[in-house]
Amino acid sequence: MRFLSYLMSGLGLGSVYAIIALGYTMVYGIAKMLNFAHGDIIMIGAYVSFFALTRFGLPVLAAVPAAMAVCTVLGVLIERMAYKPLRQATSLSVLITAIGVSYFLQNAAQILWSSSTKVFPAVISNGALQLGELSISYLTLVTILTCVVVMVCLTLFINHTKTGSAMRACAEDKGAAMLMGINVNRIISLTFAIGSALAAIAAILLCASYPQVFPTLGSMPGIKAFTAAVFGGIGSIPGAFVGGLLLGIIEILSRAYISTQLSDAIVFGVLVVVLLIKPTGILGRKLSEKV
Repeated sequence: MRFLSYLMSGLGLGSVYAIIALGYTMVYGIAKMLNFAHGDIIMIGAYVSFFALTRFGLPVLAAVPAAMAVCTVLGVLIERMAYKPLRQATSLSVLITAIGVSYFLQNAAQILWSSSTKVFPAVISNGALQLGELSISYLTLVTILTCVVVMVCLTLFINHTKTGSAMRACAEDKGAAMLMGINVNRIISLTFAIGSALAAIAAILLCASYPQVFPTLGSMPGIKAFTAAVFGGIGSIPGAFVGGLLLGIIEILSRAYISTQLSDAIVFGVLVVVLLIKPTGILGRKLSEKV
């Protein structure tokens, strides 16, 4: 029974990683770049929701759209100002720019809100659902349900809308998509907008579980979510979902049965093993380059 409890906690944490990883994998799948500032957009979303809840007294159902709106605008601005001018640049140039944007956001947060840690208010009841001897917290249930809803909505959007078809076309071949009349720049901006909105949702769920807000909040969750995206197959939306859930389960079980200090090392060690066995990730597919 204790194992099932740990398993549910792992699914809850993994759901947060999965939502964040969706932003990474969408941007990589379409723009073919790694947006390492994605974790810091989570941090901005956490601060926006914190002030919406405490300073302005908004209910959580209003704080979530507010954080999503701010993060969406921020994501589009970052893409337009930092990444769009580098559309034809080398991958290394884009990577260095992404790291620079990340540090800029962290330092801007320290200047605006100081480096002191703020306590995030409780937004979900502390109660739990009892299933016999198994106790599942409402927070875990809400987190898992939110992840499933996000995944289903995103999958339906990608597979059953005209814009989703344009995204899939850009992911397959941006040059051919442009020749077919698709505005590639608009699609990439939309991808950043969606990923940033998902980061805001993940920020609130993360702060609900770990009620602290500080300027480097998004660094480690961002790295782990990127690991989850690679684990599942970078560029694959189902892969990001599966990778996030598995990563959360591995981390919680490692803390419970091995060591809390070694849990992160075990998570990254499992990633290395998986990539040695299947370099494209669990659900990734090998792409052949035409010459």
